[in-house]
Amino acid sequence: MSENTDRYESAVARYLEAWNAGEPDALAKAVAAAWSADGGYTDPLADVRGHAGIAAVISAAHERFPGFSFRLAGRVDGHHDIARFGWELVDDADGSAPVAGFDVITLDDDGRIRTVHGFLDRVPA
Repeated sequence: MSENTDRYESAVARYLEAWNAGEPDALAKAVAAAWSADGGYTDPLADVRGHAGIAAVISAAHERFPGFSFRLAGRVDGHHDIARFGWELVDDADGSAPVAGFDVITLDDDGRIRTVHGFLDRVPA
């Protein structure tokens, strides 16, 4: 792990804050804080660029899983401008986590996310 651990952990904290933002204004602010203006997000279900596209993907996840929150699963690891981490989508009512994944992010010089490459490890039937 790099000596710049705080940089990676801060970026991932902002990333998860965006994924957990519920109100449209809070979501827009959180996405702008986490991603660079031309940032992108790619996973098996989405491939978008820009803040509006990223916010739309996050909003769709909230619609599909109301009452759920994203949380870090394990530790953040990084080097150079790249970090990787696992996450879970947790039911706020019972603590179950029916969805889990693993993301790799690249950061710009300001520590904001340039790209996300997401992988889904566990999804409901």
